Order: sequence, then C-alpha cells, then structure tokens
Amino acid sequence: MSSSNFKVWLSAARPQTLAAAFVPVLIGASIAYKQDSLQWDATLVAMFCAFAIQIGTNFANDYFDFVKGSDTEERIGFERATASGLISPQTMLRATIITMFIAFLAGLYLVWVGGWIILWIGLLSLLFGIMYTGGPFPLGYNGLGDLFVFMFFGFVAVMGTTYINTLEWMETAFWASVPVGALCVNILVVNNLRDVEQDKVSGKKTLGVLFGEKALKIEYLAMIGLAYLTPLYLYYAFDSSIFIILPFLTLPYAWKLNNVIWAHEDKRVLNETLEKTAKLMVFFGFLFSAGIIL
Repeated sequence: MSSSNFKVWLSAARPQTLAAAFVPVLIGASIAYKQDSLQWDATLVAMFCAFAIQIGTNFANDYFDFVKGSDTEERIGFERATASGLISPQTMLRATIITMFIAFLAGLYLVWVGGWIILWIGLLSLLFGIMYTGGPFPLGYNGLGDLFVFMFFGFVAVMGTTYINTLEWMETAFWASVPVGALCVNILVVNNLRDVEQDKVSGKKTLGVLFGEKALKIEYLAMIGLAYLTPLYLYYAFDSSIFIILPFLTLPYAWKLNNVIWAHEDKRVLNETLEKTAKLMVFFGFLFSAGIIL
C-alpha cells in the first residue's frame, strides 16, 4: 500500500473519534485492576475489538452517508473518502465487512472468557454499528444516535470490559460508565451541530434538525455537567478516595470548549472543537482511571 493510500484509509478511519473506543476500555480495565482482577489478555483483545468496531462503524458511515446523499460538495466537515472519490463505494463496503468480521473473530476469545452474554453484546455492537447509518431505520438519521452512543460507548463498553476481567456486573462500573458515555455523546453533538444545515437538506433527522441548534448546545452543556458530577457522586456514595475527582483538572478546558459551542459564528471552527472534545475525553479518561486506581 502506497503512503498516499495509507493516508486515505487512515483519514477514513477517523482517528479523531477513536477516543470513544479507547477510553471505555481503559476505565473498565481500571476498575478491574482496583479489584485485583485485571486480565491483560482479555483487556487487550477487548481494546482491539473496540477499535475495530469503531473503525468499521466509521467505514459504514462513510459508505451509507454517500449512498443516502448526505455527503455533498457543501459539506464543511472532515473529507469523506467515498464522497470525494478517493475510495469507491464497493471498496468501502468491503472494508466495512472485513473490519467488522475481524472484530467478530477477535471477539470470540472474549466469548470464551466471559460466556454467551459477551457474544450477544458483541453481535449487538456490530449490528448497531451498521444500523447507525445503514439499514431500513438508520439510528443516526432518526434522532436515536445520541441514545445509542451513550448506551454502547458508555454502559456496554465500560461494564463489558469490567465483566470480562472480573466476571461480575459491578455497580461501580455502571456509574463509571456515565461520564464516559456523556463525553462520547458530546463528540457526536459537535458533529451534528456542525452539519445541522446540510442534515436538514439531506433529510437526516438528528436532534439538531428535530429540536434546533440551541437544543444541541444545551445537550453539550448537560453532558459536561453529567460527566463532572459523577466523580463527586462516586466520592460521596461509594466512599471513594479524593483522587476520584482528579478529572476536575480538565474542567477549565471543558468550559472553554462549551463557550465555543455557544458563541461560535462559523461552523468550520467546530471541526477543531470536535477534535478537542475527543481530546477532552482522553484527558478526562486518564485522570478518571488514575482516580479509580488510587
């Protein structure tokens, strides 16, 4: 593969969104480590599967958005490989299938470790990764994207990672899933806020199209509030150490991003805000992980 082709595929994988795959596994593994139950083999396989599913979902979005006519020349977001003609639709579809199949094969090891419940979780993750923009009722086109992102990148990913290490469904893992899901949703919120006008034209009914840009701005602020209130809840309700509030070190950065969301005039600036929102999730994730362990 030439360097130019590699760059095209790397761009299509959307590395700026991969925090959504990394952070949930990191948090789930940290909870397992705190319980002296961390299994490195299962955790690394879970991380690989998370990346593969996220990349496969991104490939699927690239393909289905092109097929449905959502990606046009008026697009102000990151360049899409299929819409720009850099990768043919047939090749992108094959890449989607291959990537998801690789995730499935790797996930069989997790099924061996964690049992049949992990198989169902994996199959649903693959299915909804496709259904986000594909199928007869695409979730992202019908105002359900935010809900499923919160569920799968929050509860499913964090609690699932904890389970394959401890073989227990833990209440602390449930609550630790909340800020992860919330910050992941905010990556989607920025994306939808940036694309709201084009989504209206293409018939993509995101929450921004259904309820307006102000609703997305409120959602972004609410998700930030949810993310930072959860460590406080863990501190008081679960007698966690004071280190659990380490993520508050990132609060000024989060507030700065929120100000951009509310005050921006040019939608193009939201491309940078999207990347910074993903970085916020990583910074928060590392500090939250450290707080859980300490």
